[in-house]
Amino acid sequence: MSAEPIMEPVMTQVDPIDLLSAFEEASPMPIRPEYVEGTAIVPPQPNDNHNDGAFKLAVQFFNAGFELAGMGNGYRAADKDGKTTALVVPDLYIRRRMPTELDESYRTAHKGWYPIDMIALIGEVTSTNLETDTGPKFRAYAAAGVPVYVLIDRHSKTAHCYTDPVLPGDDPTEAYYATDTKVDLGDPLTLPTPYPTLDTAPFLQG
Repeated sequence: MSAEPIMEPVMTQVDPIDLLSAFEEASPMPIRPEYVEGTAIVPPQPNDNHNDGAFKLAVQFFNAGFELAGMGNGYRAADKDGKTTALVVPDLYIRRRMPTELDESYRTAHKGWYPIDMIALIGEVTSTNLETDTGPKFRAYAAAGVPVYVLIDRHSKTAHCYTDPVLPGDDPTEAYYATDTKVDLGDPLTLPTPYPTLDTAPFLQG
């Protein structure tokens, strides 16, 4: 089942982490809200094609030797003053490292969110929240310096590998990726070394 995402602007005096915790506690069903560009987002419930495809991408990385491929963790990005700029739960990711004692202390201090500098690659698969993945999250990942952003756009039936993140100034909403490698779904998506070429065919099924 898929539904429209719920998006709510966040008052500047409210800690985004506390707000998302309140959303989770108030929801009658399990949710994992996110925060990007000043807005709290409750993603839609993904369908089977989304989840199955994302899982198969993670398996491709794992089978290629990337044992730090994962799903399910939440990550926090902050500006140079330490203010939260993004709280995200990517569909899949490859970590630079297993969580250290320092990372776990960070997670405790930030109520369940790991530092985003643990991440070397992020992958997202679009649902009805297409604009979030192609807009705010695209900019947030670039601003955080995530080196590689893989996007499976099921609406345009294309797959993208974004690289070379650029943050022109201090405003994270101006960040972008300078390079976009794009293929049609079903075609292999070439990623930068040392990553494998991804089979995108699973997203044509179902």
